[in-house]
Amino acid sequence: MEHYGAKKNKQITTALLLAAGSGGRLRPLTDDQPKCLTEVDGIPILERLVDCLCQQGFTRLVVVVGYLEQNIREFLGEQRGSLSIEYVVNPKYRTTNNIYSLWSAREIVQEPFLLLESDLLFESSLLSDLQQPDRIAISPMQSWMNGSTVTIDELQQVREFQIGEVRDADELHFKTVNICSLSLRSWQQVIIRLEQYIDSGQVNEYYEKVFADMVLDGSLSFEAVLFKPGSWYEIDTLQDLEKVNLLFNPDGTEQASPA
Repeated sequence: MEHYGAKKNKQITTALLLAAGSGGRLRPLTDDQPKCLTEVDGIPILERLVDCLCQQGFTRLVVVVGYLEQNIREFLGEQRGSLSIEYVVNPKYRTTNNIYSLWSAREIVQEPFLLLESDLLFESSLLSDLQQPDRIAISPMQSWMNGSTVTIDELQQVREFQIGEVRDADELHFKTVNICSLSLRSWQQVIIRLEQYIDSGQVNEYYEKVFADMVLDGSLSFEAVLFKPGSWYEIDTLQDLEKVNLLFNPDGTEQASPA
């Protein structure tokens, strides 16, 4: 997918990873370890994510932790390859959604950054186009997908979010991949809106609801970056994990997209 009218900015090298949740739909595997340490073909999801960031030249990783946070700290430490690693604790991870985890990082992250969630697998090269600010990863709708979707226009600009809905696929309607980049200006505007949600007690929303409101009123814009089916996977359930494990060779290379 080409980018139209995009200004060249300094490449983003900071990533914010949301990893506070308990991963209830992956139980019993997550009874004694965080979701992101679940193994795919013998390699933890988190290790694959960190390797992708290192391959793309990221130098700072901030991880929002909560459930069994010590496991993640012990696994990652404070340095992995090129990555300096810092942690933010979401102490209310049991009673809040990812909006609270994102809000928890408002002080420690004060630069453009890549936002991603900790249950994703993807080809590292896909991050290249997301290392420019205010872009969002999307993918053509497939029958097995669920969750947030977006509508884009002919210039690949996001025009509308649909939260928790699945609609019939068309050429301008796509699934979100839960990876996006934010400029500092956009992040500062998002923080203001996050504060409003948190102050009003809306702590069980998805942060995509904030993005949806802001896109609708014109205070936030995203340029879409296409992830082709089979180049990424989201692992929410034991069934997802079973499918993904069947797609990997012993050396960890993907073969096909989920059916």
